[in-house]
Amino acid sequence: MNDADDKFLRIKAVIDKTGRSRAAIYRMMAEGRFPLQERIGVRAVGWRLSAILRWMASPSEFDDASNRANSQECE
Repeated sequence: MNDADDKFLRIKAVIDKTGRSRAAIYRMMAEGRFPLQERIGVRAVGWRLSAILRWMASPSEFDDASNRANSQECE
């Protein structure tokens, strides 16, 4: 998937896709074990589908530092 095809998922879609609860997602984010959300509007955040798919491919190997580096390249 290239960046042009990447889309943002809202929390409900992330919950449906990963099977994790909202609380578990935010707890894993705080621990650096889940992709961080990005601001997509004044009062809205979303997660990049590509980041969620990377996490799903190897959740135990996910490193938040690589996620932050990828999101900073896009800015």
